[in-house]
Amino acid sequence: MLKALLDWLNRTSLVLQIVIALVLGGLVAWLWPAAAEPASLLGTLFISALKAVAPVLVFLLVIAAISNHRPGQETQIKPVIWLYAVGTLAAACVGVAASMLFPSVIHFREAPAAQGVPGEIGQVLMNVIKSAVDNPVNALVQANYIGILAWAIALGIALRHASPGTRTMLDDLGQAITGVIQGVIRLAPFGIFGLVVATFSAAGLDALQDYAHLLVVLVGCMLFVALVVNPAIVWTQTRRNPYPLVLTCLRESAVTAFFTRSSAANIPVNLALAKKLELDEDTYSISIPLGATINMAGAAITISVLSLAAAHTLGVAVDVPTAILLCVVASVCACGASGVAGGSLLLIPLACSLFGVSNDVAMQVVGVGYVIGVIQDSTETALNSSTDVLFTAAACRSAQRKAGKIVPAI
Repeated sequence: MLKALLDWLNRTSLVLQIVIALVLGGLVAWLWPAAAEPASLLGTLFISALKAVAPVLVFLLVIAAISNHRPGQETQIKPVIWLYAVGTLAAACVGVAASMLFPSVIHFREAPAAQGVPGEIGQVLMNVIKSAVDNPVNALVQANYIGILAWAIALGIALRHASPGTRTMLDDLGQAITGVIQGVIRLAPFGIFGLVVATFSAAGLDALQDYAHLLVVLVGCMLFVALVVNPAIVWTQTRRNPYPLVLTCLRESAVTAFFTRSSAANIPVNLALAKKLELDEDTYSISIPLGATINMAGAAITISVLSLAAAHTLGVAVDVPTAILLCVVASVCACGASGVAGGSLLLIPLACSLFGVSNDVAMQVVGVGYVIGVIQDSTETALNSSTDVLFTAAACRSAQRKAGKIVPAI
């Protein structure tokens, strides 16, 4: 019986397994709500395993990639970073435009307490700088990806002059951790089954009914960015039909990111997808972890839409210059959002301050974010994480096109 199950898992695509887990999880939540507690253990173990291994994986892969980089060897890191910046700003503009065209009104509920809410954009930037110089051991323990990246880049540069054996050992360690995380990812259907049962047994869809319009605007913006804005950006780089690449990234990256609700935890999935797409390893081994930290198009949408919803609820008039300023602020704030579930919500009070919205009211908006997080945060993370691979692929394909090389088919 067990052997037959393992054979079936090896033969069947991971996406199909996740779809089956979704259906079964929904049925169990509906027919047997008491199963929520034991099922939640599966989800907890799956997410915990991903989050435990991901920081070490990022640390080792970035060190290995940089230490083995030889002078004159080309990478596409700069173009990828530019695409991250343009994509995040474009997403913020979409969120602001949609909120102006289809204004949402929030029915406030009691907001949960939150700590560490930044008061101004300078504080966001200062927090980023402090995170970059964090103790490396503490950065690994706390999954501080900005600190992990900073130390990995510094050590990678220093180890360029190490012996070949040392560099080979680092590469082997990275591959070993990759193998471990790939084994964990194969268990994703079981973890997702547990998450679905626990989520819908506890709250169902009742908690989302009061915020249906707000959710439609949020999810609609994210879908528009994923299916219209991002393909347009990719086309400017590749000059080819972008949708095969876009749909591949959505299918193989966004699906798992939707359920893990963490860009950091989805890094191994993106690394595997980048390898499958035959991208430049020297580029994606750095750009994927970097994207999980700063490429936050979904977060920019969440910050702008919820902030404007608060303004509309209070009857605050928003002029064009303020709306443009919000686009910039939401983009910068999004880059400072942590790559974990709900990381963008605590930056909403900063954006709300542009409209004179008090912190007490802004924290109620954060509370709304937690209520709708089962949909909002999942969709946001799916957009964020899948775009990491998409823009990395776009930059690599662009370089291949300009060099006259044959671009691999999707």
